[in-house]
Amino acid sequence: MVSAIASGGTAGDDRPLRLGVSSCLLGAEVRFDGGHKRDRFLTDLLGRFVEWVPVCPELEVGMGVPREAVRLVGDPAAPRMVGTRSGTDHTDAMRRYAATRVRALAALDLSGYVLKKDSPSCGMERVRVYETGGMPSRRGRGIFAAVFMAAYPSIPVEEEGRLDDPLLRENFIERLFCYRRWRALLDAAPTRGALVAFHSAHKFLVLAHSPRDYAALGRLLGDSRGIHAALLARRYGERLMAALAVPATVKKHANVLQHVAGFCRKHLTPGECRELAEVIEDYRRGLVPLIVPLTLVRHHVVCHDVADVRGQTYLNPHPQELMLRNHV
Repeated sequence: MVSAIASGGTAGDDRPLRLGVSSCLLGAEVRFDGGHKRDRFLTDLLGRFVEWVPVCPELEVGMGVPREAVRLVGDPAAPRMVGTRSGTDHTDAMRRYAATRVRALAALDLSGYVLKKDSPSCGMERVRVYETGGMPSRRGRGIFAAVFMAAYPSIPVEEEGRLDDPLLRENFIERLFCYRRWRALLDAAPTRGALVAFHSAHKFLVLAHSPRDYAALGRLLGDSRGIHAALLARRYGERLMAALAVPATVKKHANVLQHVAGFCRKHLTPGECRELAEVIEDYRRGLVPLIVPLTLVRHHVVCHDVADVRGQTYLNPHPQELMLRNHV
């Protein structure tokens, strides 16, 4: 009964997500040594739901393949990109390229970006920076990545290495689909009523990450008199994406599941209520993954048509085929 529970995508929109990605992660042989860093989760699983926009800053800026390796040096807050052997400084060329490329990406309606870890151009965080007279620190960010993230702070961004962590992977994919839903809301020129409905549908999803931010989002909507609906929607979305970047935890998920179970109880027998409570407690204790209590909750919501819950994106925030909640 697909219509009974919110889906991960935008209603009526079956287009794949469009994501930027470091080209080498798709298997393109564009690294300095002519190799690649193909990531099979990206190409073989996530790729079924994604239209990739591959980018290799070092190739596209004209450095060629193969090429001299580069590294970041100097101030971690504003590092220079130089050749490891020749000392050739590519910083200014890379910054000019990044500014132009990032502006062009705005027209492609990206819902997220996957960057190559440790790259002096694409690394999201903890990139080595060789500071004067000392050992390299892990305080840098790739030059292209820094420009992109500054230009689009609400777009979900991750590194392929961090996506090996099941919790970070689930959180990133969840944010991708939520960002797409928010952008679809903006494109539809939302009314305040539509924004309130969107907020209501994302209640449990946000609560699993940040109850404080959910309350703040409610206040934002409640104190919105005199703010144009389009501006309000943009402000709301920016705060929403920041809220979803707060890690969800087992404790917060369990609290949300108990809240959802409360709406189901009047439809259930005493035995069914006990079973649901026990499964949620098993999840809280780490005995079963999140998918187990969620499956039982979804079963009751659908079977009993629980109106207060059936439209919640928390129940299906992303395609079930990705099996992300089987591992968290």
